[in-house]
Amino acid sequence: MKKKALISGILVGILSLALVGCGGASKEDDKTITIGVTPVPHEEIVKHIKPKLEEEGYKVVIKEFTDYVTPNKALAEGSLDANYFQHIPYLNEQNKAENLGLTYTARVHLEPLGLYSKSIKDIKDLKDGATIAIPNDPSNEARALKLLESHGLIKVKDGELVTVKDITENNKNLKFKELEAAAIPRALDDVDAAVINGNYAIDAGFSVKDDALIAEDKDSEAAKPYANIIAVRESDKDSQKIKDLTKALTSEDVKKFINEKYDGSVIPVF
Repeated sequence: MKKKALISGILVGILSLALVGCGGASKEDDKTITIGVTPVPHEEIVKHIKPKLEEEGYKVVIKEFTDYVTPNKALAEGSLDANYFQHIPYLNEQNKAENLGLTYTARVHLEPLGLYSKSIKDIKDLKDGATIAIPNDPSNEARALKLLESHGLIKVKDGELVTVKDITENNKNLKFKELEAAAIPRALDDVDAAVINGNYAIDAGFSVKDDALIAEDKDSEAAKPYANIIAVRESDKDSQKIKDLTKALTSEDVKKFINEKYDGSVIPVF
């Protein structure tokens, strides 16, 4: 009987360990929020809310990324609990292309897209045959082309993910250099102008209000889909820590922080 009891005890112990190994997050994991961000403004905003979350008993781990591809892969693979760097069209495009199983909880802010130049000060000075750098990922390329269209520089076909092949009118014979979004500020010396995503423009020292030749109208219907979001795995959307992260990032305190720090280059949308 003693031998059977010993064997039963061992089996129960093994089963318990197996359940711990397969049963998901521990209590410690439930109180750790690992979030992926790009440096500006996302990391700065998350650092601002970190003390508040720590007061609520969370350990906040911030992982910085300098590209738009890796943070979604890291989130889908489970090394992040959330990421905060992208807009809805980009997330939708990545979900479709990579079958990532990601969703979002809230829209936080808009970074108006702008056209910048080191050689001209007014859009009227853009010469025939000028070269413009634009992002090469589908959602941001379409966004850039629609910005140029809204100011009469080109016309494109109707559609969501338009490309340079969809340009139907180009009276200035503009040429386009498609580059990774993060690399565009460094390419400004080699082109006449460049459409730069808001976070990379801020990081490069540009102000959309003071430096952009043209920029998205923050109140336009065209700009609304491009608000930056808190992306999460579909399976974790309703977890308590994701709810608490979302609440912190959409607080009045964050709204005040964004308005005071970024002076129109980042605009809260909640």
